[in-house]
Amino acid sequence: MEEVKMLPYGIPDFEDLRNKNRYCVDKTMYISKMEAAGDFLFLIRPRRFGKSIFLSMLKDYYDMSRQEHFDRLFHGLWIAEHPTKLKGQYQVMYFDFSQAAVGRGDLEERFHLYCSQKLESFAKQHASYYDEDFVSKVNALSPNSAAQLRYICGEAKMKGIPLYLIIDEYDNFTNNVLNEKGQEVYHALTHATGFYRDVFKLYKSNFSRILMMGVSPVTLDDLTSGYNIALNISADPRFNMMLGFSETEVREMLQYYKDCGVLKADIDAAIVDMKPWYDNYCFAKDSLNVDPKVFNCDMVVYYLNSLLAFGKAPEQMIDPNTRTDYKKMKKLIELDGMGDEQRGIIRRIAAEGKIDARLNLSFPAERIFDKQNFISLLYYYGMLTITGCWGSVYELSIPNNNVRKQYYGYLLEEYQRVVCLDSMELDSAYRRMTLNGDWRPAMQLIADAYRKTSSVRNAIQGEHHIQGFFTAYLNINDCYQTAPEMEMNHGFCDFFLMPDFVRYPQTTHSYILELKYLSEKESDVRAATQWKEAVEQIHRYAQDKKLQQMCGNTQLHLLVMQFRAYELLRMEEVE
Repeated sequence: MEEVKMLPYGIPDFEDLRNKNRYCVDKTMYISKMEAAGDFLFLIRPRRFGKSIFLSMLKDYYDMSRQEHFDRLFHGLWIAEHPTKLKGQYQVMYFDFSQAAVGRGDLEERFHLYCSQKLESFAKQHASYYDEDFVSKVNALSPNSAAQLRYICGEAKMKGIPLYLIIDEYDNFTNNVLNEKGQEVYHALTHATGFYRDVFKLYKSNFSRILMMGVSPVTLDDLTSGYNIALNISADPRFNMMLGFSETEVREMLQYYKDCGVLKADIDAAIVDMKPWYDNYCFAKDSLNVDPKVFNCDMVVYYLNSLLAFGKAPEQMIDPNTRTDYKKMKKLIELDGMGDEQRGIIRRIAAEGKIDARLNLSFPAERIFDKQNFISLLYYYGMLTITGCWGSVYELSIPNNNVRKQYYGYLLEEYQRVVCLDSMELDSAYRRMTLNGDWRPAMQLIADAYRKTSSVRNAIQGEHHIQGFFTAYLNINDCYQTAPEMEMNHGFCDFFLMPDFVRYPQTTHSYILELKYLSEKESDVRAATQWKEAVEQIHRYAQDKKLQQMCGNTQLHLLVMQFRAYELLRMEEVE
């Protein structure tokens, strides 16, 4: 009887995945589509979307030295029955530039050392196709990776051997430089006679095919005159679902483990649990009404790892290993150029869940904080996804709870720098709110913290900012999924605290919170009218049938809080 396949958690190498009997989601049908698209391709996708394993698969498919392993590696996959004419017709040179940033010392030295090691491995792997002294001559040129590359490409050309260059994380090295060293050092690498720019000039004429993947277009834009032959297929609908998982693929994986007897959970229930957290990505406007939405594949495997091991969903729906990714993204958008406009964009997205903007396909690092570029960068990092389109203007929305938590975390850090609220005291108040329905202490703590921001007048102001403030602090309560601006009964309530029954079944109370804001100049008469309007609104929201289902057996509380500028004017539970 066949051994049950293990989950491919944390496996970036295709051969390793196949040799160790890991579950494989078949993406080989995209090989022929990529061949049809062109010889020099460039694709951007967020982190944790399976880029590395896909590129590793291409290396094993195209490299002539790997053809004796083809049947073993590709057995049972689509491409095994539909091979293309280019199968095994290249020698593949494979770089992962995230590794080039590892280590100490001079940036150029580190980069060339990594590339030199990869080129020496390439020479050793393909030695049988060249003269006897091929490997020794490549090694003798170390650590000058540019000289090694020229020599290898020259020898391959004389032998009539086509070369295929694959670069994973093409922008990782430069993004690290941008984060750690700043704009000036980054500019020196990618412009004029910078060594990184010179390397890409070498790629331009020495390869029959090139495929590069990364997480942003910034570096490629800065290298344009040094490398301007790649077709950007990031928004091509043919490749919208090439990386990540469709719901069908997730269901097939769940069904496999169900059939093997190692999954006891209900498949539909697992899908319902995962979708709000990991699903809803779309990378091409022409795919909006054609393709299903895409799951973050690494998050799905993380979830299944807990489901198979313990029979239940993970307590933390966000993989802790992704914190490093968030820190990198956060550091990039907090460069010195970031100002109030960019912070305002983040607050607005967190509060409203979406923003309308044009998507820029490329932009230089020095203009990363231009409004449209900044929003585009958030999209490329997976912090926004396409949910609508009107001509050249896109509706870009927070894709899921996983990303929403990142926005809330960013807001929380910003607000905590202004006024530090004791998180232990708030946790204690939230416990009473969740289990006993005693909501007043928690809401009072947040209101008091907001009032204290009045001492920093430019920090937090206005209706959108008070919503952002409450969003950040309500999000700390893990027993609820904080849903701002949720549509209910033909309106949008400010906040619905939806009980997370899967992870916290002990939750016995749920909440709708309506916030009302008055400027300092508005009268008491206006305050009374506004309060009456809020009570009518929240009563209407409470009649929503969908809301009643989501509340389950919990007691629903209807809360209205009214502020005049920074001061809490009135706070009551509406019967």
